[in-house]
Amino acid sequence: MDSDSAVDAAIEGGADAIVMHKGPVSYHVARTAWGRFVCHSSMSTIHGGPRSQEKITVSNARECLSRGAIGISGQVNLGDTAEPEMILRMSNITSEALEAELPVLGMFYPRGPNLRLDPSDPTMGVSHAARLAWELGCNVVKVPWTGSEESFSIVTSSVPIPVLISGGEIDVEFSQILEIVEQSINAGGSGVCIGRHVFTAEDPASHIRSLRAIVHDGASAEEAARHLR
Repeated sequence: MDSDSAVDAAIEGGADAIVMHKGPVSYHVARTAWGRFVCHSSMSTIHGGPRSQEKITVSNARECLSRGAIGISGQVNLGDTAEPEMILRMSNITSEALEAELPVLGMFYPRGPNLRLDPSDPTMGVSHAARLAWELGCNVVKVPWTGSEESFSIVTSSVPIPVLISGGEIDVEFSQILEIVEQSINAGGSGVCIGRHVFTAEDPASHIRSLRAIVHDGASAEEAARHLR
């Protein structure tokens, strides 16, 4: 799906916000006059070789604000060899965002080769990731799903900021995604931050409406699925 169609579908479906890099933010703010874009400030590509999971900072809070964004986001991959540098970059993002009065969405993933998991931790490092995001000054955190309501409730109770879940693997059926979203909300989650599972669908707007039904209206996964086309 092209960028214009993807953004238009998200707006039509009632997305609360759309996360994009700074170039697309400027373009779509001017094109749509829609005021709910979050500027993503972290970047890497698959061409980075052994450093492909190291996220560098490509924009700052004041720049994102001037481009029309309502928030800024950044990413840290815990356990990566460059974890210390990514933590420092996220700290700089939250410090600059505080001065600019811009909310920060932190995307924190425990996934690197140096990750040391506590065998007694049912969240597999996700609660630690959420806690790190909060302690670094993030206003909202996005983390992976932990696999159950019980384990995810540990994550949500570990921080006083909203916790969102990512979309996970692309080969999961969307009906399963809706069930996971319902469980995450039951466990104290505040919503989702999902891209591929929405924008690879034939009708992305209906997928967003189904997610909204669970997050905002308290619908079950079965009830939310009625919005799908």
